[in-house]
Amino acid sequence: MFKFLLWCILLFLCWPLAILALLLYPVIWLVLLPFRLVGVAVSGVLELIWSLFSLPARLVRKIA
Repeated sequence: MFKFLLWCILLFLCWPLAILALLLYPVIWLVLLPFRLVGVAVSGVLELIWSLFSLPARLVRKIA
């Protein structure tokens, strides 16, 4: 909702720039999509590594 209100203000102030932003938004989203996917994958791998390193401590805590 906030982005839409900002776009409406931009449309009121400078309509060619607002139309350009509206047309370029999907293109920019598609360009940034691979970086988001890499971020999710790296986050998952780091979480897995952290789980493997903290597993012995968890097991010792459960036993003791």
